Amino acid sequence: MTRPEQVSGPAQARRERLNALREAALHRPVLARHLSDGFNGRWSRRQWVQASLFATIGMLVLAIVPGFETPLLQKPAMHATRHSMALTLPPLPIARLKGASGDSWQLVRVSRGQTLGSLFEQLDIPASTMHAILDHPGAKASLTRLKPGTELAFDLPVDGQLRTFRYDRDDSHRIELSLNGDQVTEKVIVRPTDTRTVVISGEVGSSLFRSARKLGLTGSNINTLTDDIFKYDIDFNEDVGSRDRFSVVVEQTWREGELIKTGPVLAATFTTGGKLHTGFRFERNGKAEYFTGDGRPLKKSFIRMPIPYARLTSSFGTRRHPVLGRVRMHKGVDYGASTGTPIMAAGDARVASVGWQGGYGRAVVLDHGRGYTTLYGHMSRFGKIRQGQRIPQGTVIGYVGSTGLATGPHLHYEFRVNGVHRNPLSITMPPPEPLSGVALAQFRAQTSVALARIQEVENIIYADAGPIPAKLEAKKASGKPRRQKA
Repeated sequence: MTRPEQVSGPAQARRERLNALREAALHRPVLARHLSDGFNGRWSRRQWVQASLFATIGMLVLAIVPGFETPLLQKPAMHATRHSMALTLPPLPIARLKGASGDSWQLVRVSRGQTLGSLFEQLDIPASTMHAILDHPGAKASLTRLKPGTELAFDLPVDGQLRTFRYDRDDSHRIELSLNGDQVTEKVIVRPTDTRTVVISGEVGSSLFRSARKLGLTGSNINTLTDDIFKYDIDFNEDVGSRDRFSVVVEQTWREGELIKTGPVLAATFTTGGKLHTGFRFERNGKAEYFTGDGRPLKKSFIRMPIPYARLTSSFGTRRHPVLGRVRMHKGVDYGASTGTPIMAAGDARVASVGWQGGYGRAVVLDHGRGYTTLYGHMSRFGKIRQGQRIPQGTVIGYVGSTGLATGPHLHYEFRVNGVHRNPLSITMPPPEPLSGVALAQFRAQTSVALARIQEVENIIYADAGPIPAKLEAKKASGKPRRQKA
């Protein structure tokens, strides 16, 4: 019998090859062998990553497989039987069937700087159509001076030819102009309006303008409070605090639930520093003015400085003339300002003269009545005034210059009483004429109603401040802004 160690030749070579393959298989990097190689009771980072990967794959398989399985188990849905019914619809209007106006309106709001011509050009409407509209009686007066925000309506069908044009003639009348060839037909639509007298009351807060606007007052109303009624008694830059309050009576016009206009201030009160100031609107000799509760005008007869924010460069009295070099009486005061600064009339007056007056250069003399006159000299040019014209206080009568005997641009201002020169900085200005007689009686009847409404509203708004005396002068400032209908 042959012994194994004696095998030689091809058999020996085959045995060695099998042993080599067995050794290679034993050293192959199997996953289980790899995970267990060198395991010392703690997993390495690579082992944690591999385990997490396999766990994630397993969870995804468990989540996805039931989703594919559910539709296979469900039965197909049964579709419900549908029935149709024929319903009779209301017939279209004949005007709509014929393509009449009303089915293609385009509303346009006028922007700042826009004109009627630019709007027609923007909508590709021929200029001849616009001229046909303007030639219609009454249209030109309403359409040639369009204010920003004005609403216009154009009935433009698919063919692009304007059929009807619509605009508001006033607050309560709307005009529709229908175009048929060269013929223009007018239709007037009455739009009822409702005018209400309301009392708007509130606190100044961080800004008088912001608070008043939020309550519904217009910019013009606020300017009336600060520039016409209370400017002589209240310094709105220094005297007014956040807890000070105001009440204003105005008329508001409403149309179809929309506020379209707020009228002028009829009455106003302003409480600052515990002191009450009042102002009431009343027409005297056809001119609207504001008066105190006892009928005295709030507007002073004269403005001491005809130039706002000017600097005093020469006082009233004896001085050496800067041009002539001689000591002589300076019969007025000088205000230095840059050339072109507007000069205002110190009070209501009649223009006595406009022209060149020797050393005064270009000068204006105003006659204020009751023996009071004022002179304004060294102007660079005059305002739009003429001799004999009556002008109100604050009218621009000219502009600062250096004409005549002057070393630089300034205003020479003189104040005369019965021809005698007086110092405009120290003289006691004459008080304005109060109301009297029938005018005073009418004023009291008119203002008593406004006072009662303001007091009624403020008793509601400022109830937390305690009882308010019958006289408004004793009211204290507190409470929250509110608006009440009068």
